[in-house]
Amino acid sequence: MEQGDESEHEHSDAAPAHGVGPWPGGRDEWPDDPRYDPELLEHGDARNVVDRYRYWRLEAIVADLDTTRHPFHVAIENWQHDMNIGSIVRTANAFAAETVHIIGRRRWNKRGAMVTDRYQHVMYHPDIADFVGWAKSQDLPVVAVDNLDGSVPVDGITLPERCVLLFGQEGPGLSAEALAAADLHVEITQYGSTRSINAGAAAAIVMHEWVRTHARR
Repeated sequence: MEQGDESEHEHSDAAPAHGVGPWPGGRDEWPDDPRYDPELLEHGDARNVVDRYRYWRLEAIVADLDTTRHPFHVAIENWQHDMNIGSIVRTANAFAAETVHIIGRRRWNKRGAMVTDRYQHVMYHPDIADFVGWAKSQDLPVVAVDNLDGSVPVDGITLPERCVLLFGQEGPGLSAEALAAADLHVEITQYGSTRSINAGAAAAIVMHEWVRTHARR
């Protein structure tokens, strides 16, 4: 387990600081439902999940999420072990993205994901060409997010309902190959002196723009 991860069954017999303690009452009062995990019912559930998923097995949570995921994907170039990848995965989970795609290195710092990668579909691509080939096979337009000349303000357009939002690394942004392969380039309008904002924050803003327009209430 990587540092910063929480175990699948993080528990104690006392009520945790976050989460819930053991199911009230004895075993005879446990829910008769295969989605519930006996170990969590017995010891409590301190995982980073919303209340409706308390005591559920991980597999049951993933299966339930699969019924409501949104039709947008998130892709991240991973050439420099960017520390923001974990937070982007966490945000993708919060907004119920279909899949997160990691392009380049398979290894990334998972601390910022807060274990949400266990509930989120993650797909790996060795390079941009492989990723673009996959996107074309799914008939998904690639929307590159980078503050560059020619990029369209993301709050001034309607993002495609089915698409892949492609993000680059902190600092250098997207590679030239990624920019050339994208179907649309968008940027976040800024009003201060800084040239750019944090990559994790930028990803959250663009994902929320998609959610604000297309999400089922």
